[in-house]
Amino acid sequence: MTLLRIFVLWLAMAMPAAAQSLFSPTESDTHATSDAARQLIEILRDDGAREALIRQLEASAAAPAAAPAAAAEPTPQMSLARQIAEYTRAAAEGATSQVMEILASVTTVFSALSDADQINWAELSATLTALILVGAVTLGLFFALRLIGNRIFAAMAERAARGGWLLSLSLIAGSSIVDALIIILAWAGGYGFALYIGEPGVMDFRQSLFLNAFLLVELVKVALRGVLAPSFGRLRFAPMSDETAAYWYFWSSRLVSLLGYGILLVVPIINAAISFAVGRSVAVLIVVSALLIAILIVLQNRGPVADALRARHRREPDDVIGRVEAFFAGFWHWLAILYLVALFLVWTARPADALQFMLLATLNSVIAVVVGVVVMALISRAITGGMRLPADVRQAMPLLEERLNAFVPTILKALRVLVALGVLIAIGQAWQVMDFLGLLATEAGRDVSGRVISAALVVLIAMAVWLGLSSFIEYRLNPEVGRVPTARERTLLALFRNAFTIALIIMAAMLALSQLGVNIAPLLAGAGVLGLAIGFGAQKLVQDIITGAFIQVENAMNEGDVVTAGGTTGVVEKLTIRSVGLRDLNGTYHLIPFSSVDMVSNFMKGFGFHVANVGVAYREDVAQVKDLMQKAFDLLKATEHGQHIIGDFEIHGVSELGQSAVVVRGRIKTMPGMQWSIGRAYNEIIKRVLDEAGIEIPFPHMTLYMGQNKDGNAPPLHLRRAGVLKDGQGDDRPEAPTDTSPASQPKTVRADAAEVADAERAKE
Repeated sequence: MTLLRIFVLWLAMAMPAAAQSLFSPTESDTHATSDAARQLIEILRDDGAREALIRQLEASAAAPAAAPAAAAEPTPQMSLARQIAEYTRAAAEGATSQVMEILASVTTVFSALSDADQINWAELSATLTALILVGAVTLGLFFALRLIGNRIFAAMAERAARGGWLLSLSLIAGSSIVDALIIILAWAGGYGFALYIGEPGVMDFRQSLFLNAFLLVELVKVALRGVLAPSFGRLRFAPMSDETAAYWYFWSSRLVSLLGYGILLVVPIINAAISFAVGRSVAVLIVVSALLIAILIVLQNRGPVADALRARHRREPDDVIGRVEAFFAGFWHWLAILYLVALFLVWTARPADALQFMLLATLNSVIAVVVGVVVMALISRAITGGMRLPADVRQAMPLLEERLNAFVPTILKALRVLVALGVLIAIGQAWQVMDFLGLLATEAGRDVSGRVISAALVVLIAMAVWLGLSSFIEYRLNPEVGRVPTARERTLLALFRNAFTIALIIMAAMLALSQLGVNIAPLLAGAGVLGLAIGFGAQKLVQDIITGAFIQVENAMNEGDVVTAGGTTGVVEKLTIRSVGLRDLNGTYHLIPFSSVDMVSNFMKGFGFHVANVGVAYREDVAQVKDLMQKAFDLLKATEHGQHIIGDFEIHGVSELGQSAVVVRGRIKTMPGMQWSIGRAYNEIIKRVLDEAGIEIPFPHMTLYMGQNKDGNAPPLHLRRAGVLKDGQGDDRPEAPTDTSPASQPKTVRADAAEVADAERAKE
C-alpha cells in the first residue's frame, strides 16, 4: 500500500510538468493536485512510508551515476534535411491539432446543447434575470445620452467646417472625449442600478461581467468612431468618403462586439451554467467566426485598398513612401490574412494573455510604423526641397548651399534606411520575434553598438570638419567679403584644401576601422611598404611631386598667371603638387607634369612691359617720330588704360634698320597682366597719330630693275593694258609709247606687289 501511494505521488508530481495544454488547468486537474497533496501528507505522517520514500529517492538519485559513460556520449547533430523534416512535421502536427481542436469544440457545443441535463437551468435563469434589468437600464441611458451627444457632435462638425486644421483637430479630440463620457455615464448608471436592486450594496457577478464588457467594448468603439466618424464627416480623423467610413465602422464594430461580449460575457456565463469545457469550445468558435469574417472582409476589399495604396505613387512617382505603398499593394491582403491567422494561433497558444499581448504588439507596431512613416516623410521632404541658407551666408560662401545640398541628402538617405531598420526592429521587438533590447543589454551587444556608434561619430565629425574647412577657404577666397586674396593665397589655400582632404579621409578611415575593432597596425605597415614601393617604382611621380613642391616654395607661378612651362604658354587654371593645367590662347587645356618643366616663364610677376617697335619709312625724320610716339603715349594715359600704366614712356631710339623700314623702339611699364591690352590700345593710337602727321608706315614691296645699256640708259619696259572690247574679248594690243626719249625712260620702275600680280593675271 505504501509503494502504491508513492507511485501515485510520482504520477501526480510528474503530470503537471509533462502535460502541456492550450488552455488553463481544468477543474479535474485541480482536484487531482489536491488529492496528491493529501496523499503526500499521509505519507510524511507514516514513519514506514516516509522511510520507503527516502530510500526510493536515494536510489533514483544514485542511478544516473552508474553509467557516466553513457551520459557523456554526445548527441548526434541532425542534418539539414532532418531539421527541415522535423520542422515540417511539427508544423503539420500543429495544424492538425488546431483543426482537431476546432472540430472537438463544435462537437462539444452540439453535444451540450443536445443534452439538456448538462445545462444548469436555474443558473441560466438567474443569469438572464440579473442581466435583463441592468442591461435595459444601461443601454437605455446609453441611447438617451447618445441623442444628446449627437446634437453636440453636429454643432462641432459645423464649427469644424468653418475653422482651420488646428481647430478641426481639437474638435475631433473633443468629440472623442464627449463620446467616452457618454459611455462612462451609462456604465456608472448601470452600476448604480445594479447596486440598488436586490440586496442594497450587493452586486451579482453576472451584472459586473456585463457592465465591464459594455465599458470595454464601447470604449473601443469610441476609438473607432474617432477615426472613422461614420455620421459626422467633419469630425473624421481619417480622410475617406462617408460610404467607406460607414462600411468599415459597421464591420469593425461588429467584430469588436462579437469578440468583446462573447469572450467577456457569454463564455463566463456558459462556464457557470454548463461547464468549462463547453465554455472553452464556445470561445474557440467565437474566435474562429471572427477570424473567418475578418478574412472575408480583407478579400472583399483587396482591390480598393490596392488602388488606394497605388494612388500616391501615381501622383508622385519619385516619392519614397509612395513607392513603398505601391510595392505592398499587390500582396497586402496576404499580409493581413497572415496577421489574422497569427493572431488566432497566438490566442490558442496563450489564451490567458493572448488578447493583451496581441493588442500591445499591434499597438506598438502601429506606433512604430506611424512614427517611421512620419520621420521618413520629413526626411524625403528635406531631401526633395533641399537646404536654403540666408542671403548673407550665400553671399559670403556661394558654394556652401550647393555643397550642403550635395552632402546632406546622402546622410539623410542613410538616416532614412536606419529609420526603416529601426521600424523593423521595433516590430520584431513588439511581437517577440527578436529581443533586440535584450541583445543590446548584453556585454557583446553593448560592445558592438558602442563600436558602431563611435565609428559613425568619427565619420560625421570628419565630414563636419571638412565642410567647415572648405567653407572657411571659400569665405577667404571670396573677393566680395573682406580683402581681395592674392594669387599666392588662392594657390596655397587650394593646395592646402586638397592635401587636407586626403589626409582627413585617411585619418577618418583609420579611426573608424579602429573603432570597429579592426587592427590598423598591419594597414599602417602595409601603407609604409606601399609608399616605399611607389618611391622606387614611380620615380617620375616622385620627381613631379618634388619639383612641384619647390615651384610652390619659390612662388614661381600661381593660379591666374600667364606662364610658359614645358614649351606651352597659357593661363594657369589648375595647380596641384604634381602638375599644372594651362589654357592657351586657342582655348586648349594642357596638363603638364612638373617633371617635364625645365623652366618657368611667368609673364605676370610684379609688372609687365609692352615693347613698341614702330617702323617708318627711310625718308622720315626719326626725331619727329619720337615726338609722335610720346604724343601717342600721352593720349593712351588719358584713356581707361592709364590707371594700369605705372611708369613713364621709355624711348630707346632706333633699334633696327630693316629692309624697308626704320624701327624705333619704345617701352611702356604696366601692371602685371595688362601689357597685352595696353599694347593693343597703343598700336591703335600710334597708327592714327602717324597717319595724321603724314608719316609713312612702310609695308612690304619690291623694286623691279630692268637692267642698263652700255650707254647708261635703261631699256624700255613694254607694258600691255588689258582692255575690254565691245564683244567682251580682251584687247592685248600694246600701247605705243608716247615718249621714247632717253630722258623719259626711268632707270627703275617701282610698283606695288599687288598691282604687279594683277597685271600678270590680266596678261595671262
